[in-house]
Amino acid sequence: MASWESGGAGLEMKQMTALRILVVEDDTVIGVLLADVLAGMGHEVCAIDSTQLDAVSAAGRCRPDLIVLDVCLGDGSGISAVEQILRTGFVPHVFITGTTPTVRARRPDAVVLQKPFREPDLAVAIQLALAAGIAS
Repeated sequence: MASWESGGAGLEMKQMTALRILVVEDDTVIGVLLADVLAGMGHEVCAIDSTQLDAVSAAGRCRPDLIVLDVCLGDGSGISAVEQILRTGFVPHVFITGTTPTVRARRPDAVVLQKPFREPDLAVAIQLALAAGIAS
């Protein structure tokens, strides 16, 4: 599967391995649409959850290669969910939000995708998150 990667002179094509991805989004319609986009990119969505507690549980159960999650959840925060998940080991993750400064204040090195976004933007964010995981 091909994806776009941000390079020094622009975007370039790079092969991306299919990943098991956990989607955490409190808006059911957006969660399903995001899962469809990820499946269309060749990934397997192992779970779609909508709460901080369910996200932490699903991460332990599914052992995803990547987590894509909304920052604002109805019962908590995607940032808090990731902080709990990371206590058991690193999992690359991409935050999706309409308020990037909120994430940057708590996690300055986070991979953040600003809503609204397009599929190529998501592919770049995934590559950045995976690269961050290799570097850590």
